Amino acid sequence: MNKVFLTGNLTKDPEVKYTPSGKAVSRMGIAVSRRFKNAETGQSDVDFFNLTAWEKTAEFCGRYLRKGSRVLIEGRLQTYTYTAQDGSKRSGVDITVENIEFAGAKRDGGDTGERYTPKPSASPSNAVNFDDDFSGEEISDDRVPF
Repeated sequence: MNKVFLTGNLTKDPEVKYTPSGKAVSRMGIAVSRRFKNAETGQSDVDFFNLTAWEKTAEFCGRYLRKGSRVLIEGRLQTYTYTAQDGSKRSGVDITVENIEFAGAKRDGGDTGERYTPKPSASPSNAVNFDDDFSGEEISDDRVPF
């Protein structure tokens, strides 16, 4: 089973873009504090993860989330490989967001008690060209998992 649950703060505003076929995609980052403090520094360590959301989930993130928003993420790990401009092979791991929930305090504008679980729907008709600056490789429709 490939399942990941994280809670943390977004590191930048989600930006929604569209593939050439009109599928919404949003990339963002999340900072997750470790539970225990570093013995040497006395400070909590922080891990950073890349998040990718698709379709309605991507549009939801772009509409309601901002840098610093505290969220709960349910998703799955997904690996990718690409060839960098210098010709070297690169690889990485992203978390594909399946469900997202606000986790911030109401005064922060985050705790609305809402949870977003995507439901299948038609692609938007106002698709724009997909300007791929995410990982150096273009995302084709045959790589989209739905």
